[in-house]
Amino acid sequence: MMLLSVLQANASVMDVEANLRTIDDAAQRAAQAGAGLLLTPELFPVGYAPLRLHAELDPSTLPGIRERLAAIARTNGIGLVYSLPAAEETAHDDGAEPASAAGRWHITATLLDASGNEVLNYAKVHLFGPEEHKAFIGAQEPPAVVDFNGIRTSMLICYDVEFPEAVRAAATRGAELLLVPTALSAGFDNVPQVLIRARALESQLNVAYANHSGHEDVYSFLGGSVVAGPDGSLLAAAGEGAALLFAEVGTESVKAARNEVPYLRERRPDLYKRWAN
Repeated sequence: MMLLSVLQANASVMDVEANLRTIDDAAQRAAQAGAGLLLTPELFPVGYAPLRLHAELDPSTLPGIRERLAAIARTNGIGLVYSLPAAEETAHDDGAEPASAAGRWHITATLLDASGNEVLNYAKVHLFGPEEHKAFIGAQEPPAVVDFNGIRTSMLICYDVEFPEAVRAAATRGAELLLVPTALSAGFDNVPQVLIRARALESQLNVAYANHSGHEDVYSFLGGSVVAGPDGSLLAAAGEGAALLFAEVGTESVKAARNEVPYLRERRPDLYKRWAN
């Protein structure tokens, strides 16, 4: 078992200093409570504002931000998930310039261990809305899985988790814990209240979902961060305002759920492929 902490807070767009202070404070409180991991929202260190980030963020500052986040994890002795833009450096198949030359990035998430070492990286596959599509590039790599504090752990970002295929891809690769930084606007209450619990239940894994609160740029955020268990149970939930959630997650509940109803073992993927034709 591991005590997991989830930060829900209001970021200041392009105010990295303020946002890192918020993360550091949460990391201190979470570590003092005995948590092994702190999950933070999507793009929180720079604030969520795709077009402003596209226009104003200097990519040369990103390595320094990552170093400071690693120092927060190391100083507090706690694992940390953060989300930042990352330049796409791969040339297109048609020989065009790299995407980074056009000033566009992936939205990424990084998992650090308690020593500040990167142990897992993920780039968002499903972009939401016209502003994300203008500012970022959708990735193509599936979610990877690593052992973190004895729990097989994977990541998705925000809109990704709303696609059952993405969660199932993590589960079939062995994930028992799915960490999801998000930036969910007000008005989409069914996502944390219904969909996250359904995803946890149908793929039988723990899902932690960390959202912003308040207003950032032109966005009003729902809050409503949740942690759901592999049987669809609600392990922790936040309201609209700033919060630091805690939930115990582990492997035994995952094994029990998968033994009781063997969804993963009894899938018929070859048949489903024929259905899709």
